Amino acid sequence: MAKPHALFATVSLAGHFFPAVDLSAKLAAKGFIVTVATLDSGGSFSPDLFAAAAVASAAARSQGLDIRFQSLKDIANLPAAHRSWNHDTAIYAMLHHAFAPMEELLQKLLREDPPVTVLIADTFNTWPSAMAKKYDLIHVSFWTQPALVFSLHYHKDLLISNGHFASPDRNRKDTAVRYIPGIPEIQPHELASIYQDKDASSLVHKFTFKCFDELRGADFVLANTVEELEAEAISALRREMPFYAIGPVFPDGLTGGISGSMAAIQDCSDWLDTMPAASVLYVSFGSAFHPGERDFREMAHGVLNSKVNFLWALPPDTVPLPDGFVAACQGRGMVVPWCDQKEVLLHPAVGGFLTHCGWNSTLESVWFGVPMLCFPLAFDQPPNCKLVSKDLKIGVRLGGSGEVNRDEVYDKIEGLMGGEVGAAVRMEMEKVQKAARAAVALNGSSSRNMDKFIDDLLKHLSEKNIRSTSEARCMF
Repeated sequence: MAKPHALFATVSLAGHFFPAVDLSAKLAAKGFIVTVATLDSGGSFSPDLFAAAAVASAAARSQGLDIRFQSLKDIANLPAAHRSWNHDTAIYAMLHHAFAPMEELLQKLLREDPPVTVLIADTFNTWPSAMAKKYDLIHVSFWTQPALVFSLHYHKDLLISNGHFASPDRNRKDTAVRYIPGIPEIQPHELASIYQDKDASSLVHKFTFKCFDELRGADFVLANTVEELEAEAISALRREMPFYAIGPVFPDGLTGGISGSMAAIQDCSDWLDTMPAASVLYVSFGSAFHPGERDFREMAHGVLNSKVNFLWALPPDTVPLPDGFVAACQGRGMVVPWCDQKEVLLHPAVGGFLTHCGWNSTLESVWFGVPMLCFPLAFDQPPNCKLVSKDLKIGVRLGGSGEVNRDEVYDKIEGLMGGEVGAAVRMEMEKVQKAARAAVALNGSSSRNMDKFIDDLLKHLSEKNIRSTSEARCMF
């Protein structure tokens, strides 16, 4: 039997692209051919992603894995002025221009030997169900965030009907949400940011709703989460669809792997080696969003006043640090444009992580057992923060956007890095870290779910081939 060939359509954002590459490696190790494709919609990090893809492709071949990469040109031909931190531009491209170049690639791959028979698509694509149906492919949706956030999107109509979203009933905005299957309770300010907006007709709303309309046509859903961390939410979703929790998908949770990393990273190991164990606060708000100027400066002053050692990953096109900040932190602080986050979190000197609660960062923090100080910014980050700080109790939440102040930042840094709060968080983190590592070990929940998915997929392909053969015979 020929190897199954999957077209994996991902998204040109780091939080989506790298998990897709890591999942592709796992599938290739199970005997799949995987063609990874993404639309170059002019995002800030697109060149770095494609450079990392070239490195990943060479690494895959050296390991005997058949993974191929394709960068698809956005047919909108957007001007260079749109290429820096313009999320609406990227969303518009994915909403209106992604289908045609992806279909052109698919038609080419259908003529290869073996042809593509499986379409794996990041859930944040607006066309995969229609394309899978048109070309008679099996559609697998890949969800890169926690089951909690998936469930909020999937049950958007419940939020509407109960007045928590797109409703003029202001009273509902202050009451807890208790009707989402598998989610015991969540506060309105902990919902995904698009469900906190007054205007439900924006581009990002239309895009998200269209993505989840397409999701309902998927044959399988893979999620980069851990069953033991979200048991109730995952159980409820399994009653709705074939939902497989297979995370974390990065290679055995270790640094390296074929996914590579962003360009212009700085090696911080020599500096970290000079620091006492668990004394360094790592600060990073990811690659896609950044705090507003007021919040950023309040957090900078809080870090400065705390006197803790810190390593801050700060891309050059963000809000600048306050005047005199770097000079005042000489000897105890290091500011770099980018770093290898896994290597940093692995280092024994790192004892805390001030984070936006992006899901990749959260999973990496869990894997390496680093407690979190959470300042969610947008999209999935508020519910991720709720999962971290309330449900799992492995982090502490800072005040919300526009509310955080330097005194609170100081107090919570001190508590996380050395106080009783930090001790309690570290105790819970040890339990969660153990569960996450056990999940991807032999016979762990994620390993079993991955094996079950592949068995179910191959069975689906076999049955499909039998039907096709029978139909062909009936024609003669």
